Amino acid sequence: MLIPIGCDHAGVDLKEIVKAHLITKGFQVEDYGTNGPDSVDYPDFGHKVADHVTKAKGLGIVICGSGNGINMTVNKHQAIRSALCWTVEIASLARLHNDANIIAVPARFVSTELALEMIDTFLATDFEGGRHGRRVNKISC
Repeated sequence: MLIPIGCDHAGVDLKEIVKAHLITKGFQVEDYGTNGPDSVDYPDFGHKVADHVTKAKGLGIVICGSGNGINMTVNKHQAIRSALCWTVEIASLARLHNDANIIAVPARFVSTELALEMIDTFLATDFEGGRHGRRVNKISC
């Protein structure tokens, strides 16, 4: 499975760790940047991940300092349901009940270990469907 990932300057270090982690688990990673500590605009990278997920109908990862800005950005895309996660349970429920297709990670507020556990859980959890499908189908405007 190919996983697109993108971040702003606050998420670069965590992004590199996540990429290496995913590769060791057998995933391919498409890195949409950024790749350095210089201040950048998170929408420039979030939109690329959202476009990829929309076209591929897969899952993606976005990271910024609080997770909020990049999460808001990707959720502007019609086919995206991004979940800002800060616990493993939220990451699981985002997939299980909301069919989230992007996980947004707040690099400044979660440990590396927690981020990796949330991402692993997110990628391994399938949508439950049923009554949740009815609700998810009502999200897009």
